[in-house]
Amino acid sequence: MKKLMKTLCAAAVLAVLSSVALAKLPPPTDEAKAKAAEAAPKAAWAGKVDAFKLCQAQDRAAAHYLKTAGKGAAPASSCVDPGPFVVSPAGAAAAASAAAPAKKS
Repeated sequence: MKKLMKTLCAAAVLAVLSSVALAKLPPPTDEAKAKAAEAAPKAAWAGKVDAFKLCQAQDRAAAHYLKTAGKGAAPASSCVDPGPFVVSPAGAAAAASAAAPAKKS
């Protein structure tokens, strides 16, 4: 009897949680869309910076291995520095237009 009660309780909890998970979310606001438009280029640049740092770490590890194994000099690095983050004027204009409220006639 206890096992049946535990099973029914677990099923009820899962049913409640699944109904909450399936609830419809409200559509994103213009402000949220503008923030996402601003964040996308910065996130892409951060990904490039992370890849650059990983490449440098791999080069250091390879150089250390080659040095300690006596296999000669490390090959030239192929890491590409993404440079500092710069907001493009086109991206800034698009974000500003998305943030501006629409006028009603």
